[in-house]
Amino acid sequence: QVQLVESGGGLVQAGGSLRLSCAASGRTFSRYAAGWFRQAPGKEREFVAAISWTGGRTHYADSMNGRFTISRDNPKNTVYLQMNSLKPEDTAVYYCAAAGTFTDYPRTLQNEYSYWGQGTQVTVSS
Repeated sequence: QVQLVESGGGLVQAGGSLRLSCAASGRTFSRYAAGWFRQAPGKEREFVAAISWTGGRTHYADSMNGRFTISRDNPKNTVYLQMNSLKPEDTAVYYCAAAGTFTDYPRTLQNEYSYWGQGTQVTVSS
């Protein structure tokens, strides 16, 4: 089992920045791919960014347009999502997830992830 706890969400003005953190506990987190997803009100949950075991490979949703950066610190069992140039349409609950994989590649599909956090709210005001 892997337990995930997100933090760092909040209210920010458009154009601002936030850094989300996801603290993992339980099994060896360094052998899990990790990802961030988000769900806006009335919409389905969508992929945001993913990172491989070692952090050497990342993948982003096209809509992030280089504004977001995912990273991880395995000794600290933590994954981060740095979000810059935030827009009101980025308002959502952001979820961290972990996927057990056999290869060091990021995972982009929700059904590849076995463990999920409770989410952290990000609200961007115009």
